[in-house]
Amino acid sequence: MIRNPVLPGFHPDPSILRVGDDYYLATSTFEWYPGVRVHHSRDLVHWRPIGGLLTERRLLDLSGVPDSGGVWAPDLTYHDGLFHLVYGVMDNYAHGYKDIANYLVTAPSIDGPWSDPVRLPGRGFDASLFHDDGGGSWLLNMVFDSRPGHGFAGIELQPLAGGEARTILANRQLTEGPHLYRIDGWYYLMVAEGGTGYEHGITVLRSRELAGPYEEDPAGPMLTARHDPTLELQKAGHGCLVETQGGEWYVAHLAARPYTRRGPCVLGRETAIQRVEWTDGWPRVAGGVPAVEVPAPDLPPHPHSRPHELFAADWSTLRRPASPDWLRVEGDRLTIEGGQSPYGLRTPSLVARRVTSRTSSLETVVRFEPGSVHQSAGITAYYNSRNWHYLALTTDGLVLTSSDKGKRTVRGTAEAVSGMGLRAEFDGPVLHFSYDVGHGWQTIPAELDATILSDEHADEFVDGQIRAFGFTGAFVGLWVQDLAGEGCRAEFDQTIYQTPDSVK
Repeated sequence: MIRNPVLPGFHPDPSILRVGDDYYLATSTFEWYPGVRVHHSRDLVHWRPIGGLLTERRLLDLSGVPDSGGVWAPDLTYHDGLFHLVYGVMDNYAHGYKDIANYLVTAPSIDGPWSDPVRLPGRGFDASLFHDDGGGSWLLNMVFDSRPGHGFAGIELQPLAGGEARTILANRQLTEGPHLYRIDGWYYLMVAEGGTGYEHGITVLRSRELAGPYEEDPAGPMLTARHDPTLELQKAGHGCLVETQGGEWYVAHLAARPYTRRGPCVLGRETAIQRVEWTDGWPRVAGGVPAVEVPAPDLPPHPHSRPHELFAADWSTLRRPASPDWLRVEGDRLTIEGGQSPYGLRTPSLVARRVTSRTSSLETVVRFEPGSVHQSAGITAYYNSRNWHYLALTTDGLVLTSSDKGKRTVRGTAEAVSGMGLRAEFDGPVLHFSYDVGHGWQTIPAELDATILSDEHADEFVDGQIRAFGFTGAFVGLWVQDLAGEGCRAEFDQTIYQTPDSVK
């Protein structure tokens, strides 16, 4: 059986692809490096992270992007012996504008090397490619109209080689995330509708002609959880189809697991897979709702071994790529040079990994001696620049600070010594921090709210206009701050992320 979500934690907007016997899932990464996270599978059941595709500033510059800006909804395809990756970089989404640049890169292998980015039209986001069996490649994207009172303006299609763009589907209900397929003489257009929250869903339309008109499946949405808040998987939408070697069909889609009925989603938007059956010429999911357990395809099982090194494919860096000028990796030891404050959007020094389970922990041993009040180092449970918890060695000792929508509060203090152990523990909506100076673990007596690290809490509106989106998910990580640029570094050893069923 396929057990959903197949990619737990922050893995939204999946683009699934089969090349021979290999399956790839590419997901959005927003303000985190490396850009466009990819997993590999041979059976659709076991998935192995192989890292991100955009690892350097030549391919992706995230300096200054807002929280939940950066890489939105990548699209991975394979055509004429090359992998094609289309991705958008969102520099601003507030005040009624969407400042996004869409790019295309290609590579002969999923491991690269990737070509220099080619700029594509940027009239909207969620761009994807369609390679027609009859010849030619086409660019699809939703159109965003920034004029006051407008907004989502439908789906457009344009020859990749250049030419006139035409609208093939008018906006219906926040229509976005287009993918196009040619199957048995029909063109099938799959779109996301209803927004990315609890009204999310997948709609399928078809036409005999590429340019339309497209008619909707009379059975209604292919997949949605909007009508049933009791389902374990909510927010189901933004889908992408794949056919197995044996002719079986599946759809990869995003989903979320709220802690309470339609409440906060600390783990963010995750990736799930559903089985698709063809009925009356339409691709449909049983019941039209997301299932936690799904029959696997008729493929040989192919489990993956997990990497044990610290800085493996599970770790990410915030807004700047991992490079020797600020981050050095020697076995299980990380040396991190200090960077900007939590609210700096250019050179933070945060190395983190996704939280993948309601119950999990991160622990490490930190060696650090702060030289001034401008320096600190420790561990964090982090959502974005305005919502985080941070246990750090400072000149005032060990200090636990929380930021809730930008308001900072000191939640506890303790003795600090270089070489001490630090630990963050998630227990559903509750978070605790502990420390060990050589006498065993001591818990700081502060019960912290883990739900401020959720998509829902991160959303902020001012006078009805968006100020901040929550599109990512909770992280735990290692953070070093050098606010005055005085030159400080911290060493982290024995770093372990643990869930109930694994140690990574």
